[in-house]
Amino acid sequence: MVKLKKLTVATITLSLLTLAFLSSGNALAQGIGGAQGNLDAITAKSGAQTGELSTLIGNIINVVLSLVGIIFLILMVYAGVLWMTSRGEEEQIGRAHKIIYSSLIGLVITVAAYAITVFVTGKFEK
Repeated sequence: MVKLKKLTVATITLSLLTLAFLSSGNALAQGIGGAQGNLDAITAKSGAQTGELSTLIGNIINVVLSLVGIIFLILMVYAGVLWMTSRGEEEQIGRAHKIIYSSLIGLVITVAAYAITVFVTGKFEK
């Protein structure tokens, strides 16, 4: 009964915090409507090119995704070699399965994060 009560209190607290966080974001975001003009003026005075930050962030994301792909490939090859050289030992086969499963989950999470990022940033384009 005590665990259920703690779980219920934690769930209610987390729900209320989430609701408060999400509702305050809209109120705060309404005050930045005229910020684009100020940003354009500062960009013109500084001599920076428009879009440099987005290009830099895009390049960083591409590098990180390339590294994740390389790590995924290395883990899959390692797990395959481990499985093929296990000679029927269940412990090594289980370890290879775990590595394959974990690396696939990591790849799915990374691709999902990339897809969410592309979707969200696509909403901010003019």
